[in-house]
Amino acid sequence: MFSSHPVDGVGLVLRVLETQFRRLSFPALTFDPATGVARLPYALDGLEFTETVTFPVPAGEVPAAFGRVLELLHLVAGVSYFKVGAPPEITTTTPLSPAAAALLDGVYTKGMAEYAYRNDLPHVLSLSVTGPAAPPAIPVSVAGRRPLSPVGGGKDSIVTLEALRAGGLDPVPFAVNPNWVIQSVFAASGLTPLVAHRKIDPKLFDLNAAGALNGHIPVTAINSLIAVATAALHGLGPVVMSNERSASDPNLVWDGHEINHQWSKGVEAEGLLRAALAEQAGLADAYFSLLRPLSELHIARLFAAHTHYDEVVTSCNAAFKLRDASARWCGHCPKCRFVFLAMAPFMPRARLVAIFGADLLADETQIPGYKELLGLDGHKPFECVGEVEESVVALSLLRESPEWSGARVVTDLAAALPAEAWTTAATSNVFTPGGTHYVPPPFSALIRELVGVADGAPLHELPDQ
Repeated sequence: MFSSHPVDGVGLVLRVLETQFRRLSFPALTFDPATGVARLPYALDGLEFTETVTFPVPAGEVPAAFGRVLELLHLVAGVSYFKVGAPPEITTTTPLSPAAAALLDGVYTKGMAEYAYRNDLPHVLSLSVTGPAAPPAIPVSVAGRRPLSPVGGGKDSIVTLEALRAGGLDPVPFAVNPNWVIQSVFAASGLTPLVAHRKIDPKLFDLNAAGALNGHIPVTAINSLIAVATAALHGLGPVVMSNERSASDPNLVWDGHEINHQWSKGVEAEGLLRAALAEQAGLADAYFSLLRPLSELHIARLFAAHTHYDEVVTSCNAAFKLRDASARWCGHCPKCRFVFLAMAPFMPRARLVAIFGADLLADETQIPGYKELLGLDGHKPFECVGEVEESVVALSLLRESPEWSGARVVTDLAAALPAEAWTTAATSNVFTPGGTHYVPPPFSALIRELVGVADGAPLHELPDQ
């Protein structure tokens, strides 16, 4: 077992790197209603961490449901500390309903699958979280209350926020640790937001810098629970996400398991989280994605109508780390390439180039990256990008566009695609809403209005639940 006795920083790092950890556990959390600060402690054997989440303080009493959501958050956020040593045991003393246990198993296996793949740790894919059993709570729907709408700075959350506003639902924008990009979108919306702040134990960064195990975590699951906890604390209704259907598409299969960079944005994770909130916290319809039935390409078409966000919209994860507020897109990552490609068919070329500050489809150095997105080389990038079919459909629209057909990247990629790709594009359903979703009836009318389907008419083959 690792000893937590005080040592100098270098000694601590060396001992951690040499340790084979056995167990991740969860000491009792605390919450101060006066400051809104929740302290979430973790223990890897004897190595201790403490994360803090600061919630916006409400005027009234703290609802019981908030405490139950906070317990779920404590358990899910442990993935950040689990990854230091990937111990084979994860144990909690928090009583778990069956749905809560299923959520945790999913988060620590499927949510950590990319981490397991990159670090060659197949045992992670079969882990199980153990804890005492709890009977399911009796859930009460919150769908009729004012919605909380998380904002990430990109096109998807803007489309959701504006759809909720157009539907007269008076959404409250929300973000965790909002940076200048998100603050700019808040300002452009003209709505008053709520924000929370998550602070990871700095010891984790020291260990990562020194070479401890590291990798992608299901951060959307963590931020989603922070959002639900905030909504519960302030007496608000459902957290309305902006995750599209292509988020459920895996990047590859490894060791017999699907590896999906976006698992915690996918429909499986959404269903698990909804069920856990109902059984563990008694909150029904507390979480869903309004855009789940839609493709990324469809959402890009919808975003094109919202011109007043052109100067602030940003989907590039790399740009979030830049200090220059004018550099909103790095222009060299898979996310930038895909969003540029997805938006191009639906807006004038000059407008799109102004949004990005560059013309990616005129830059021949982008061609290898676009070949990945089109399935011509390698696997789908480990990024939040759409399906290969969506990229092919976008390219097919561009090669027929007078503005875009002569662009260097468009002509080269069009020549590289086999003939059957164009046949697939011609019969694609990327603009047909469909697939499993959890949009409750009070909000389903918004989807019908977004996609132009008459009220009461079926959304093609779209199920209600």
